Amino acid sequence: MAQTHDHGDHSHPAAPMVEEISEFEILEIAVRELAIEKGLFTAEDHRKFTEWAEQIGPAGGSRLVAKAWTDPAFKARVLSDGVAACREIGIDWAEPTGQGTPSDYMELRVLEDTPTLHHVIVCTLCSCYPRPLLGHSPYWYRSPNYRRRLVRWPRQVLTEFGLVLPPEVEIRVEDSNQKCRFMVLPMRPAGTESWSEEQLAEIVTRDCVIGVALPRPDRKSDDVRPVHKASRPVGGEHHEPGGSP
Repeated sequence: MAQTHDHGDHSHPAAPMVEEISEFEILEIAVRELAIEKGLFTAEDHRKFTEWAEQIGPAGGSRLVAKAWTDPAFKARVLSDGVAACREIGIDWAEPTGQGTPSDYMELRVLEDTPTLHHVIVCTLCSCYPRPLLGHSPYWYRSPNYRRRLVRWPRQVLTEFGLVLPPEVEIRVEDSNQKCRFMVLPMRPAGTESWSEEQLAEIVTRDCVIGVALPRPDRKSDDVRPVHKASRPVGGEHHEPGGSP
């Protein structure tokens, strides 16, 4: 029988997110333009990869989780070799775009949640993310606010996303890096025991496989998060209240 869980009501409003462009995004633009200038790849190559990443979204990750929930043998393969398991659902990390563009990393570790352990992923260095499975990362995942604070105050940050976990549940933060990507295998929610794999995939959202939300039978999309402007945006000037303009 599939393992399900219910930690109670998690329907808490999300705190406002800060709209900010990180220094790494500015660096990425500069490096990308230099790479195109040096002939490492063309602007057309970059356009194709960007369009591919934007159109796939988190559908691959949703299918991976749903199949793992319904097939114990497949789940074991997911946990032992994530990249190989991805090929079983049609995602080849060696050539994810289908246009000869390889992934720049070839190790995926899928982290299984339990009733007493909850995983959440981050990249404290920049914005490493399992793009072949999930497409582009959300803006907040790349923000310094999320990257710096999650490793220090994970429970508080998850609360700001509207996810309040009981104190007896351990929260484990996994830091992505240039060699390895992570994805969370959340627990199957109660009330979905008779659901098909396709129905289950619909409730596995991007935030669930990052670890900032839990799958719910009544939700098929991530909550919209309010955003306010950064008080000290990267590259912008900041003046103290009452100071000279």
